[in-house]
Amino acid sequence: MDKIVNKKALVDCVAEKLEISKKNAAVAVDTVFEEIANVLAEGGKADITGFGKFEVTERPARMGINPATKEKMPIPASKAPKFKASKSLKDAVK
Repeated sequence: MDKIVNKKALVDCVAEKLEISKKNAAVAVDTVFEEIANVLAEGGKADITGFGKFEVTERPARMGINPATKEKMPIPASKAPKFKASKSLKDAVK
């Protein structure tokens, strides 16, 4: 059976392990996610030792093909978040 951890399950786990209310655990989880998003939005990197590194990559502009019409179309440059797992996380998954 596959185990899936969503935000609610993460909040429940944090609340149980830290013996705090689910409301406080939700605030803690939201704060972590918001801080990572804020750092990335400012062009920085979030390096969480033992877990991995979040950073922003830039995708250059390029020509693509509209699958419906087969016409070539320009795709503008964009930025995207990227995650690279740490060695210890990779080892834990093996």
